[in-house]
Formats: sequence, structure tokens, C-alpha cells
Amino acid sequence: MSHSQSALLTQRRFLPYFITQALGAFNDNIYKNVLLILIAFSAPGTLPFESDFIINLAAGIFILPFFLFSASAGVLADSYDKASIMRKVKMAEIIIMSMAAVAFVAENYTALLLLLFLMGSQSAFFGPAKYALLPQHLKKEELVSGNALVETGTFLAILIGTLLAGIIADQPEARTIAAVAVVSFAVLGYASSRYIPEAKPCGAGQRFRWQPIRQTRKTLSIAAKDKVVLQCVLGISWFWFLGASYLTQFPNFAKLYLGGNAASVSVLLTLFSIGIAIGSLLCDRLSGHRIEPGIVPLGSLGITLFGADLMFATPDIAPISDSLWAFLAQPDLIRVFFSLTMLGVSGGIYIVPLYAMMQNRAEPSERAQVIAANNIWNAIFMVISAVTAIVFLSVLSLSIPQFFLFLAGLNLLVLGYIYLQAPDFFWRFIIWIVSHTLYRVSHQQLENIPKQGGALIVCNHVSYMDALLLAGACPRPIRFIMDEDIFKLPLIKTFCSACKVIPIAAKDRRSIQKAFEEVEYYLSQGELVCIFPEGKLTHDGEVGPFMRGVDLILKRSPSPVIPMALQGLWGSYFSREGGKALLKWPKRFWSRVTIVAGAPVNAQSANSAALRETVIALRGESR
Repeated sequence: MSHSQSALLTQRRFLPYFITQALGAFNDNIYKNVLLILIAFSAPGTLPFESDFIINLAAGIFILPFFLFSASAGVLADSYDKASIMRKVKMAEIIIMSMAAVAFVAENYTALLLLLFLMGSQSAFFGPAKYALLPQHLKKEELVSGNALVETGTFLAILIGTLLAGIIADQPEARTIAAVAVVSFAVLGYASSRYIPEAKPCGAGQRFRWQPIRQTRKTLSIAAKDKVVLQCVLGISWFWFLGASYLTQFPNFAKLYLGGNAASVSVLLTLFSIGIAIGSLLCDRLSGHRIEPGIVPLGSLGITLFGADLMFATPDIAPISDSLWAFLAQPDLIRVFFSLTMLGVSGGIYIVPLYAMMQNRAEPSERAQVIAANNIWNAIFMVISAVTAIVFLSVLSLSIPQFFLFLAGLNLLVLGYIYLQAPDFFWRFIIWIVSHTLYRVSHQQLENIPKQGGALIVCNHVSYMDALLLAGACPRPIRFIMDEDIFKLPLIKTFCSACKVIPIAAKDRRSIQKAFEEVEYYLSQGELVCIFPEGKLTHDGEVGPFMRGVDLILKRSPSPVIPMALQGLWGSYFSREGGKALLKWPKRFWSRVTIVAGAPVNAQSANSAALRETVIALRGESR
């Protein structure tokens, strides 16, 4: 756990919220799983229908409210104080669980199923307020940490709640214990919600009307307005499709292919859940404590690799295990356990940045409705997951390991489509790979880069990797000014177009004029623009003469100027030490690079000569 995550868990603006949402997931799973186990092992004649039918019916009953109420819940969360809504929902949980306690003791399964619908309804109203509240209580740079903790808490709560449900259901007085447990945890959840600070609506409130079909269409259209937000929503929903697909198959996978018993299913669930918790916590470190879409492809690639390996790691003949410890000690299953855990880790790395991006990119006044749309899509994808499993396992007669391989391949195709629709994910992945594999990058004084508003970055130019390293270090997107000849190179052009580079032809006055007009416009729109004023790579590692273009930009725009320097790149493989870059050996890989940002300079008092001296000073002795 990172320092920023530990710090959040000590603060009132996050800790009561974290406890409340974790207790909610925990109690949902105790109630749902105790009910399903009691139904499965009920005495003949006590159920109105066959147990298999009721178990499948229960799954549908719990998910139905997300279709009926999510859109309305989003409108409410955008129109009223989100903390107040969470408290009201938790109070409703106490009432529902009190009725469930009576139904448990009376063995009234019809009532318990109806109350399961109410629990699903409670969850549908809780979700939009829960996720929309985070950006109001956390800073932008804390969103990844906050979401990582939420996902960790949620999956561990699901795991512990499921395991505890099995223990409760196995007791002689299971119904009484379950009745006391669900009410107690509901009361604890409400108590913790009392300490959540207020989160007032961010825009003008909407008049609430329950029109599920009309409001659902409107809610889905709100999420579709921003292409990146929509791709985040679809990406998150795809995660729940995969999660539901894997979790549903665990019982038969453990029994038929791993030689396990009922307790072995809990082992698989534990490994998967702990993996997701580890992956979620890793996100903060991998992303550099910021919203980094570049690690989403890393997670999706891991899902494909380790999901596919579940098939290849499955033994041809199921081993025989007469106890849980014998199951855990089976040498033939070590690779299965490892791949399953890493599948969870990859899922955690994949999902957390998507939640953070969705929350950050959504309009504050519509954020809860975007999250409501996400919940609707999640429910749709989970239903599709159930249908897909029936088709491939029952109709087409695939084995479960073959189904896992199919899911891995389908994951690659679906995410390839998403990245084509929103190429920012792919290019940020390339930037992340470069800045975390070829170099050892450290940062100094990057807090000098303004968190919002336009600014011109002026930096020395040492290697062909400079733009990638700066883009990977800067907490905000940067538009780079690039020589048109390099911009037009086949592969480079695709990358530059995706990254919205500004091309410039140094000998064409019209091109220069157009480029500077674009720079002026983007600065006025509050964006960061970077220029390498030397115009070309240095041939000796020194800061060369600055182009006249810097002075022209300074005259045209009042935005502040941020001098920056790259240290340690001279002599690396992509620099020109000893001749042309890339051609001479030996060149240094995995160079230690330091990126330094100087104090902002007022454009009106700045000039290229003074900026050059500042960059030289920032560069220091190391090149």
C-alpha cells in the first residue's frame, strides 16, 4: 500500500466512506449467499419451486433493479447531497434487513426472495452516489488511490462475506445467526455513513420523475456524449462480463478439472479476489499517483495471457484430493493457482484507471448519471455473460478450460476495438512502456507545472525519446511542436496525430504562422504546449542556440512559461553522441534520467536568452 493510500485511510473525507461501502458489499454477500445455500440444502416441500430454478431466479431478481432504478438513482445523486443519499440508503438497508431477519427465522423463502429484490434496489440507488462522491472529496491526483482502495475493499468484502456466509449456513442455528448478522452489519454501515462529509450537488438539480424507460435512454445518451467516457464505461462493463464468466464457472472448474471439493471453490475465489486487491493497490505506484490510461492495456494484456494460461495449465487428468490441504499441495495445480491470481492482478490494474478516468472526465453536474449508465451497462454485460456461457458450454459443448481460452481471445478482440475507438489508451501505453523500461526516470519540482490553465513548456532537446519522456512525466497532457519532416514519417505521423502534435516547417513562413496561431489558441484554451527551441537534437550534449520562435510565442501569449531540463539522456541509444542516433555502439540502455521543472516565468518579462540560461542551470552538470 502506497503512502497516499495509507494517508487517505486516516482522513474523515475518505475513511467513513470506505467503511460504509465495504460493509455494504460485505452484507449483500452474506445475505445473498446464505439465502442461496439454504435454498440449495432446504428440506423437500419447504420451497415453492425446484431449488435450481429458485437459485437462477435469485440471480435475476438481484440484477433486475439495476435496469429499473439506476437511471433514477443517477438523477437523484446529481440533484441532492450524495452523502445524505448514502445515509438514507443505509437506513433503508436496516429496514430491509430487519424484515429479512424475521423471514430467516420463519423460513419464508418467498419473502426472502422479495427482500433480495429490495436489496438489489438499495444497491442500485447506492452506486451512483458512492462513485460520484469520490471526485468531490478527493483531489484529482488522489482519484487513483481512492478508487484502488474502493476496489480493494469491495472485492475483499465480497470474498469475506461469501466465506462467512458458508460458515454461517453450516451452523445448527444458521437462520438465527444469519438474522442477527445481516441486521448488525446494516446498523454498522449506517453508523459509519453518519460521518461522511456532505457532498452537495455540482449543478442545478433536476426534477425527479420515475420514468424508467425514458430516463434510462437519456442516462445512456449522457454517458455517450464524451467518446472517452463511453469507452471507459464499456471497458468497465467488459471487466464485469469477464468477472461474471469466470466466477460462475469456478464451482464446476474446481470439481471436474482440479479434483477439488466445495471448499476448493473458496480457494479459487480467494486467489482471484486477492489478485484483484493486489492489482488495484499496484495501480497507484504504476501510474505515478495520477490518472494514467497507459496501464489499462497492460492490465488487458495480462487478462488475455493469464486467462489463456488457465486452459494450458489445467491438468489433463484431474488430481485426487481428499482434503483442502491436499488440494492446495497438489504440484499439478500450482500453475493454475498462479495464473488465477495473476488474472486477478491484471483485472485490478485494468479496472481502477477506467473508474478514475470516468469520474474525472464526466461533467460534474452529470457525473452520477454517467455512473448510473455504467451500472446499467454492467448489468447488461453480466446478462450477456450468462447467455454466452450457456451457448458455449451447453449448446456448443466446450469444456470450461476451452471456454476460458475463448474468453481470453475475445478479450483481445474487444479491447482492440476499444483502443481503436479511443487511441489515447494505446499511445499512453507506449509512453508508459518507454518511460518504465528503457530508462530509469525520476522527477524534480514537477509541481511547478500548473495544475490547470495554459502554459508553455521550454525544454532542451537531447534524444528522440524526449517528447515521450516528458509526456510520461507530466501530470497533464502536452501538445508538442514538431518539425514537419519528422511529423510526416509513416509511423510517427500516426502517433503524432493521435497525440495532437503541432507540425511546423522551419523554412515556410505560412507554416510558421499557422503553427504559432495554433499555439496561441491552445494556450488560451488552457492547454500545455511544449517547444524544443533548439529545433533539432544536440550534437554535443549542450544546450544549443534557441530559435527565434520562442520570442514570437512569448509576444503572442500571456501564458506562463515553464523552463524544463532533461538530465542523463546524452549518450543513450537515441541520442547523437558519437554520430547519428541508433547507429553506433555501444549506446546506453536503461539510462538514469532526471526531468526537472523550473519555476514559472511571466511571459511578458521572459525572453529566449534568459530562458536558455535557466534551462542550462536546470540541466546541471549531468547530461
